[in-house]
Amino acid sequence: MLESFRLRPARHDELQRLVEIDDEASALFVQAGFNLVFEKDHPFVVAEVTRWAEAIARGLAIVAVDVQDHPLGFAAFKFVDDEPYLDQLAVRPSVMRRGVGGALLSYAVSWCGDRSLWLTTYSHLQWNRPYYERHGFSQVPERACGPQLCAILEEQRAALPDPAERIAMVRRQKILG
Repeated sequence: MLESFRLRPARHDELQRLVEIDDEASALFVQAGFNLVFEKDHPFVVAEVTRWAEAIARGLAIVAVDVQDHPLGFAAFKFVDDEPYLDQLAVRPSVMRRGVGGALLSYAVSWCGDRSLWLTTYSHLQWNRPYYERHGFSQVPERACGPQLCAILEEQRAALPDPAERIAMVRRQKILG
């Protein structure tokens, strides 16, 4: 567990730092044999950065920062098919496995209130689907996804390696009655 970090809303002037965090975290994919190196003007990259900027502007992006207020990781949210959606969660490799990602994910779950939280990820990498399963998420068949989520999967499958391994997951809130 990292001794000292806190969560706060992301600021617009930090957008480039969020991109850097995501680039650093993507090194894990490269080590696993994925070609996730895109030019900065690639349409997938441009769309991703645009979504994160919109999340920041709407107060839907959170950063984990160290005691000097330097971002260590972030989560960006939006609504897809009128449901909360975790658009991105990324953590600097230097602080992975020290509670930062878990804190960001816990924030995302609490942000949803009593609603379900959706995301897309890879099914076959140990730090993706199994990680989310440990946090209460389950895989959802594509036929059970809304049209906007299906469009997200289609866009990701068109741009990212191993398209057949891209899946949707949901964490349904437990309603006590």
